[in-house]
Amino acid sequence: MIKVQNLSKKYRKKVAVDDLSFEVATGKVTGFLGPNGSGKSTTMRLMLGLDQGAGNTTYEGSGLYENKLPSETVGILLEAKAFHPTRSARNHLRVLAAASGISDARVDEVLEIVGLTEVAKKKPGKFSLGMSQRLGIAAAILGKPKYLLLDEPANGLDPEGIAWLRKFIEEYAKSGNAVFISSHLLSEIDQMADNVVVIGKGKMIADTSVKSLISGKGHQSVFVRSSNKKLLETVIKKLDYKQKEGGYEVYGIDSEHLSELLFKAKVPVSELSNQSASLEDVFLEITSSAQEYTAKHEKKVKK
Repeated sequence: MIKVQNLSKKYRKKVAVDDLSFEVATGKVTGFLGPNGSGKSTTMRLMLGLDQGAGNTTYEGSGLYENKLPSETVGILLEAKAFHPTRSARNHLRVLAAASGISDARVDEVLEIVGLTEVAKKKPGKFSLGMSQRLGIAAAILGKPKYLLLDEPANGLDPEGIAWLRKFIEEYAKSGNAVFISSHLLSEIDQMADNVVVIGKGKMIADTSVKSLISGKGHQSVFVRSSNKKLLETVIKKLDYKQKEGGYEVYGIDSEHLSELLFKAKVPVSELSNQSASLEDVFLEITSSAQEYTAKHEKKVKK
């Protein structure tokens, strides 16, 4: 696994990363979430030794640069357009491959994996952001690394590209590797990630499985609808509830126990179902106090 211990980084008086510790397990996808300015990119750079700071990160128990071939340990995508703009896509990868003793055959293989074979001879300076992301991922997987660290890899991808990325990441992790991915596309992290690390203003907010985060206290409810609203309200009045879409959303109880209460009170039930919050709902809730940049509504001007 990747073991991150007490990472910290300060820029003058601003603390960018504040004593972060977590683990990234093989065989799983770990999402890395946080509001803008939370320190995600800085954390990833610290993990790779690209920024100087306190703490340390080990890969399989060793520092990254203690490995003779770091490219076989970790593949990275931190910047989509990290290439020479006038060197062809294939030659860009060949240069990276040569530095790590990787064959040109592997270059052609990764170009096919990311869907860039047809534009391999073109200069990436004119690539779209989505194509640049694909080229960056190709570079990251050249050495068949055990770990992938991807910073916002879905930026610029169209729906087909995002679907491809999701499948690729899931399969890469299932092969016994680990993927650590930051993204603002919470719906995608919800679908592909096993675990999540959530930070805000450089501090740890959550480090758990996606399932545990979403099913935590206060994040589940029961929706109930009845033709006899008054009788229904007498049953749920001691519970936490709110009106929603012609019925009521009730908190602090599951559907089985609520149905028993309604049955005993002879409340006619038209609909009864468990409701779960989305990852986006929970994320916004737990990071509400850690938002560094908050937009304000425009004030209405009286005419």
